[in-house]
Amino acid sequence: MAAALPWAAWAALRVAGAERGFPLVPALAFTPHAAATAVLPLAVAAAARSRTGALVAGAAGLALAGAVRGNRGTRRPLPPGGTALRIATVSLRKGLVPARSVVELVRREAVDVLAAQELTPDAERGLREAGLHRLLPHAHVVPARPGSVVSGSGAIWSRVPLHDLGNAPGEFEQPTARVRIGDGAEVEVVSVHTAPPATSPAAVRSWAADLATLPLPDPGVLRVLAGDFNATPDHAALRAVLRRGWVDAAQALGLGSTWTWRPLRPPFPRLVLDHVLVDPRLGVRGCSFARVPGSDHRAVVVDLAVPAAAR
Repeated sequence: MAAALPWAAWAALRVAGAERGFPLVPALAFTPHAAATAVLPLAVAAAARSRTGALVAGAAGLALAGAVRGNRGTRRPLPPGGTALRIATVSLRKGLVPARSVVELVRREAVDVLAAQELTPDAERGLREAGLHRLLPHAHVVPARPGSVVSGSGAIWSRVPLHDLGNAPGEFEQPTARVRIGDGAEVEVVSVHTAPPATSPAAVRSWAADLATLPLPDPGVLRVLAGDFNATPDHAALRAVLRRGWVDAAQALGLGSTWTWRPLRPPFPRLVLDHVLVDPRLGVRGCSFARVPGSDHRAVVVDLAVPAAAR
């Protein structure tokens, strides 16, 4: 019975969305790993011939497995027609990702709009010298504010002109810009970068505040939030964001459990930290995950369909 209690407590927190503060918030990111090891207390209970222990361990394992399975999402029907728009998000790992990795990503994936996080002045200069401006000539770069880390900068690059430039509030800079595509359809893109909650109670509070203040879906504009949310679908705070009306592009295609972050050298752990959240009026035609040499994040590349009714 005692061996099953940690998994039972984990399952209760995940199902209830009751994790709060440090270290529970960062721990919940590892829910898939807890689900994968839930067979251990069941084996211990079986060896001890503990009926109660087996029941508790089995219930916890089923709850965790159900939560992880639910993170994948289900395929949503695609509205007919629409103007195509391909958006990608990339984390530059404190500006250390080689510029050629980013330029190759944009070229290979034929990206229309790129949302970047962890930009630095040196990285911005390197991207320009590597020819990013020839592929995506229009840019909105928000430098890190005084007193922030130098990699707190963010950017949006686009094939087509940007307008209504802004910056969403948060721990780091989160540029916003609108693109006009096709026959006049407009989409607003926000390059999201929330504070990581991994190190302290204060970090968790900053992270929660960043998620809570993200822009909402707006009937007056088709909006997309793309970037490093530092949150997985197992976090109640991210699920609260989704309940405001957003659609996770990966979940819309049943890919919501596909990892986007891991350490550079060891292959594990693998976490789902990067997301592209879209207005439900936008159709999600495709979603893929691309390796970016030098980054600890994979790029998320999403194909959207801007429906005729929204023009």
